[in-house]
Amino acid sequence: MSFVRQWLTERYAAPLLADLEDPAGIEVAVVGGGAPAGAAEMDALPDLRAIVNFGVGYDNVDVAEARRRGIVVSNTPDVLTDAVADLAAFLVVDVLRGITAADRFVRRGAWARGEQMPLTRDVRGAVVGVLGLGRIGTAAAQRLEAFGAVVHYHSRSPKDVAWTYHPSPVELAAASDVLVVLTPGGAGTEGLVDAAVLDALGPDGHLVNVSRGSVVDEDALVAALEEGRIAGAGLDVFADEPHVPAALLERDDVVLLPHVGSATTQTREAMGRLVLDNVDAFLERGELVTPVG
Repeated sequence: MSFVRQWLTERYAAPLLADLEDPAGIEVAVVGGGAPAGAAEMDALPDLRAIVNFGVGYDNVDVAEARRRGIVVSNTPDVLTDAVADLAAFLVVDVLRGITAADRFVRRGAWARGEQMPLTRDVRGAVVGVLGLGRIGTAAAQRLEAFGAVVHYHSRSPKDVAWTYHPSPVELAAASDVLVVLTPGGAGTEGLVDAAVLDALGPDGHLVNVSRGSVVDEDALVAALEEGRIAGAGLDVFADEPHVPAALLERDDVVLLPHVGSATTQTREAMGRLVLDNVDAFLERGELVTPVG
């Protein structure tokens, strides 16, 4: 987000909150990287009228409190859909085919010593359950269908798609070989993937999470992996980033990424430009390009 800060500094001489000597007159706050924007931050900016969030997820922003104060909120939807959907699909391929595990196998000399890499499984024919069929979930499902996967899904209500709908996360997990979590974060989805969902996924099932760490009960996930109640996981997000549970670090059945779903040059630039468009629109016309809610 450093380039966004540079743009804002050049265009508006925008200060960092930590460097702000006098909060009077500050009408727009730009937040990113999961930085909180709750009551305390709003209290620190008494003239605040808009919060512009760098990211499609906005669980870091207390939207209800902002609304109560008459503060509008925006995010950056659509521009990161492809990048995150790509990563979700790649993680599904990785957990099924063991790509990064095979890379580690070669690097530690196991192949040269004559050891045999365990067989993996085809993506084609695997049932991939998408938990959260929004923009990103739909795009990920389309990519996985192109690999020959069979797509099932759960969302708050059935969608007008040909894929199989399940009325609960547990039922979706029970039908899936891989459960891909792409639902928004926040209080409404905290711990949605719990021990019951993981048990339904079963000892041959894999979990992929590219949404928010809060959506998965991380302790339950670690226990399920250690006890062999699921086969593996691909994780781009964690409950307490950047801290990853130590129990996961040495596991070959887990792929660990540092929250890079949208981390391409093109996507981050598009997100930054949308942030700037929102700031410009609000300061010029009192409206946002991509308002939340």
